Amino acid sequence: MTFDFVSTSGAPKAIGPYSQAVVAYGFLFTAGQIALDPASGELVAGGIVEQTTRAMENVRAILTAAGSSLSQVVKTTVFLVDMADFKEMNEVYGRAFGAHRPARSTVAVAALPRGARVEIEVIAAVP
Repeated sequence: MTFDFVSTSGAPKAIGPYSQAVVAYGFLFTAGQIALDPASGELVAGGIVEQTTRAMENVRAILTAAGSSLSQVVKTTVFLVDMADFKEMNEVYGRAFGAHRPARSTVAVAALPRGARVEIEVIAAVP
């Protein structure tokens, strides 16, 4: 089995020894995406709405680079520093996916890299 490693300038460079995503067995597995601006490498200004929006844009860029899309996502995991942010995160997340509803887990965590409030990872089919 070969693995295809995905890299795109449309999402932030990995900030550690990992890939933005890997394609294996017909599926794309992304690394968790926080709200880093790919151009500056800095966390976007604002709260949970802005951070979720940027994280989803990063996910979308990786999916596109791999030949997939949000409509091919089968599972997501959302990590939140504060579950009080769930409602606002969920609204942004829902708009991004539209009528498509992948399976999802949402987990509260003590902290995320770079002080982010949200991190999102996905598993998607690659047509």
